[in-house]
Amino acid sequence: MATTVWKGHLTFGLVSLPIKLYTAARAETISFNQLHKTDHSRVKQVLFCQAEDKPVSRSELVKGFEYEKDRYVVIDDEDIKKMAPKTAKVMEILEFVKQAEVDPVYFESSYYVAPDDAGEKPYALLFQALKQSEYVAVAKIAMHNREHIVILRPSGQGMTLHTMYYEDEIRKTEAFRTDTSLVKEKEIGLALMLVESLAATFDASKYQDTYRQNLRTMIEAKVQGQEVVAPVEVQQTKVVDIMEALKASLAGLKKPAAAEESEAEPAKKKRVSG
Repeated sequence: MATTVWKGHLTFGLVSLPIKLYTAARAETISFNQLHKTDHSRVKQVLFCQAEDKPVSRSELVKGFEYEKDRYVVIDDEDIKKMAPKTAKVMEILEFVKQAEVDPVYFESSYYVAPDDAGEKPYALLFQALKQSEYVAVAKIAMHNREHIVILRPSGQGMTLHTMYYEDEIRKTEAFRTDTSLVKEKEIGLALMLVESLAATFDASKYQDTYRQNLRTMIEAKVQGQEVVAPVEVQQTKVVDIMEALKASLAGLKKPAAAEESEAEPAKKKRVSG
């Protein structure tokens, strides 16, 4: 079982149940070390005191908040712990909303929610209530020195929790808008046909991080002393006429019936001659 990142009680109304949170996903990437160019030895970062002009160890560090230019107040870990709200141990459901009303731009990190000892029945009750009502729960929780607003939703055989950004953390811009008057009904019709032709049931296993795979291939080639071969670059065609581009896209996705029949005919003759 994965490491528990939070442990406490989840409450809704007068119902309370003990739960645990586990990290649901994490980004995978290729990590590199910093080396000295001349001899390829590892280097390390040195913490340096500007006032005393000398390096310092991590044991000599404290947290500080700059309240004026170059003026700091020291904050220790005990000060921070004292400020922890009640949500540090109790996650309270504030309301239930329709998931479609929540813009995914607010989603930050994902966690699996599991019942702790003696919490199985109320956990199952909430899971079934969310699943059948098609609502998600909005709650508050404090962890990692932050109080988060979160969404709880039924997922597969259990509940998933998503921490969310607050309203003032979302970067809104006037440039983010759409002028729908620019497109014509015929163009929308062709675009919908293209969407339908590419429609499929979502399967996450179909998608792979080709950049990470290319990096691994390149690293392995270097380890073996082989020549590094760059992947073939995809050539982008310049869109001149959007209608023609849509028509060409649809044509490329579906073979004409005549072409399919001409390909099938030799196969039929071959079976007969056999």
